[in-house]
Amino acid sequence: MDGSAVSEVEEKHCIYIAQSKVSNTLEQDVQQGMLNNPRSIPPKYFYDERGSLLFDQICETDEYYPTRTEAALLDRYALELVGVARPEHIIEFGSGTSRKTHHLLQACEQQGISCEYFPFDVCEEMLHQVRNDFMRHYQWLDVKPLVGDYTAGLENLHRPNGTCLYVFLGSSIGNFNVDEAKEFIAEVSECMCPGDTLLLGVDRVKEEHVLHEAYNDKQGITGEFNLNLLNVLNNRLNADFDPSTFKHKAVYNSDQQRVEMYLISQKGQKVNLNGLGESIKLDDGEEILTEVSHKYTHKQAETLLTDAGLHILRHIEPENAWFSVVLASKR
Repeated sequence: MDGSAVSEVEEKHCIYIAQSKVSNTLEQDVQQGMLNNPRSIPPKYFYDERGSLLFDQICETDEYYPTRTEAALLDRYALELVGVARPEHIIEFGSGTSRKTHHLLQACEQQGISCEYFPFDVCEEMLHQVRNDFMRHYQWLDVKPLVGDYTAGLENLHRPNGTCLYVFLGSSIGNFNVDEAKEFIAEVSECMCPGDTLLLGVDRVKEEHVLHEAYNDKQGITGEFNLNLLNVLNNRLNADFDPSTFKHKAVYNSDQQRVEMYLISQKGQKVNLNGLGESIKLDDGEEILTEVSHKYTHKQAETLLTDAGLHILRHIEPENAWFSVVLASKR
C-alpha cells in the first residue's frame, strides 16, 4: 500500500490510520443527532478508556451470553480455524481489550505459527495496554497497534505482506444497520488478497427474554456503560449533562431484528453544549438512541459474507444456535 497514507510513530509503537472517506466528527454527530428529534448519538463514542473497561465488565456478567458463547466456540475450534487460516498477520477491528484474541494466539502457538498482531481501535490508551500485556504473555509475538476509526473507510488500512486473518468478533457487526454492515464487509473484502481470511462473530435471532436480560443485567453495568456516554460528551464538548437525571433502557424491536438502547431523561431539563455554543431542552421521558444491535439468522449471516464475494469455509454455532463464528475467504 501507499506508505504516505500511514504515519508510524516508533516510540509509541503505533500506526495511525487516516480516514479514507468522509466521516462525521463528534461535533457533527451531536449537531445532526442531538439537536433535533428523535435524538441519537452513534455508539462509537462509548469507548473512551472507562467505557472500554465497563464493556469488559459487561462481558463477565451472567446475562451477557454473546461473549461467553463466542469464547466457548473459539476455545473449542480455534485450533481448527487457525489451522485453516494459517495467518502470518492477524488484524482485528474494534479490538478493545482483545480478550478473545487469546484463543487465536494460543492456537497459533500450539501449531508453531508465528504471526504479528494488529489490534485496530480508536482508544490509544487501551491499545498500549494490550500491546504491553500481550508481548509479556507471548514472547514470540510482535504487536503493532492501529489507531483509528475502522468505520471511516479502509482504503488506508495498513496491510503487511503475507497471509492475513482479519478478525471482527463480539457481534460488533450488529452495531451497523443492514446496509452499513453490507458496506463494511464489502470494504474488508476489498482489502483481502487470495489466501486471506475473515473471522466474523455474529449474534443470532433468539427468544426475546434472553435478549432483554443480556442488555439489562442485574448489576446495572450495562446501564453504567450507557450513562458513561454522557461523561464522554461532557469531557469532549464541555457539556453539562447530569447522568443522575437519566436512566438506561434497552428493548428488542422484533420487526427490525435488533436490540435498541436508549438514555431516558428523568425530568424536563436544559443541557448546555458549551463546546458547540448550543443547548438542548429535553422533556421528561424523552429518549436518546445510543446503540442498535442487529441480530441475524444463520442464512443472513452467510449471505452477508457471500454477497461481498467471500466463500464460507467454516460456520460454527453452539447447540442452541445463539451465536455464529464464521470463517470466510476470498473467492
